[in-house]
Amino acid sequence: MNRYCVQRVQVTPRVSWIQSIVVVVAQENTDLMADIVRRFRHRKVRAVPGGSTRHRSIRNGILALGEEEEEGGQRPAAGRPPTVVLIHDAVRPFVDEDFLYKIATAAKEHGAAGAIRPLVSTVIATTPEGHLDHSLERGRYRASEMPQGFTYDVIYRAYQRCSQSDFDFGTECLHLALQYCGTKAKLVQGPPTLWKVTYKRDLAAAESIIKDALSRSACVVTGGSARGAALADALREAVRALGTELDAVPDLTGENASYPLKEWNFIQVSVDRGGPAEVGATLAALRGANRAPLHPLVVVWVLWSDSGEQLGGTAAETAAVVADLSSDAKLRNILLYGIQLHQSEDTERWQRSVSKVAEMASVLIRERSPALVGQLLQA
Repeated sequence: MNRYCVQRVQVTPRVSWIQSIVVVVAQENTDLMADIVRRFRHRKVRAVPGGSTRHRSIRNGILALGEEEEEGGQRPAAGRPPTVVLIHDAVRPFVDEDFLYKIATAAKEHGAAGAIRPLVSTVIATTPEGHLDHSLERGRYRASEMPQGFTYDVIYRAYQRCSQSDFDFGTECLHLALQYCGTKAKLVQGPPTLWKVTYKRDLAAAESIIKDALSRSACVVTGGSARGAALADALREAVRALGTELDAVPDLTGENASYPLKEWNFIQVSVDRGGPAEVGATLAALRGANRAPLHPLVVVWVLWSDSGEQLGGTAAETAAVVADLSSDAKLRNILLYGIQLHQSEDTERWQRSVSKVAEMASVLIRERSPALVGQLLQA
């Protein structure tokens, strides 16, 4: 979850206002996290070792941010807007970008701000003997969530003044700001996406959410042919019904060169024997983007031919071309799948074939299965 959370915050254009990210990890995992930072080219990110408790780990992160500011000469001077520190945990990887901005804005105005959610269960206190002592009125209380935001001076002073007992047993940063700095945090109602990935079953739910997010859009590369554009239009309608929006472009050069940098999924349409060159150009454009994606890119190669004709010669030769190209692509974190589409003069049969291509492409895009890489499927 650490990798997904960092990637989400760093690469989203709407959070480009975040200048620096410190990831606090267990001492034994600092080298692993540093390797992830290098491998995925997280330019804003650095890893620092955590402490033995939550508050000690957060303090280490705060101090690391302060050291960065001092070294760069960027610590806010008097009269300038204060620096805001956002504290978040990796077990809530689906924080919304707009909500991050709400917390940052509220923290800048009030000195501290935090996310809250309604309690979904009644909180009770027990006696030492395990009996009910009393219960809290659920309507009066809220669950404290992350992210939380603070002006740097507030959270820095809070950790400088708090006690060893706070470090050993405390968990609430907003309480430290109130107790040691007199700063009353602004509480902001958070969205349902702040749920925690806590148990093993949560990992399956998180994976499903990530897959859904990655499969919402795709780019169809038509090769510039009229037939390719017509098929793209037909696929657009069929795939939209399955929850995916398509853009269609002739190639990934010129004004379309931004697609390899922002899109996760591509459908290459080939309508003549130049198909291998076309998909080769698409793969080259993706490699040339010098992207280090956290998740693999998907290319679905649709080979459209007249009935009985294969783009690469025989069926076996065509399948071999797909397999060879996919092997090289996989080394670059690109999953290549092939779908053979045969032309039909029967309108109803043709529409069924196009619908089948749309369904197969949607499944391949969503599931991102390595087991099917290099396969030539028949529509």
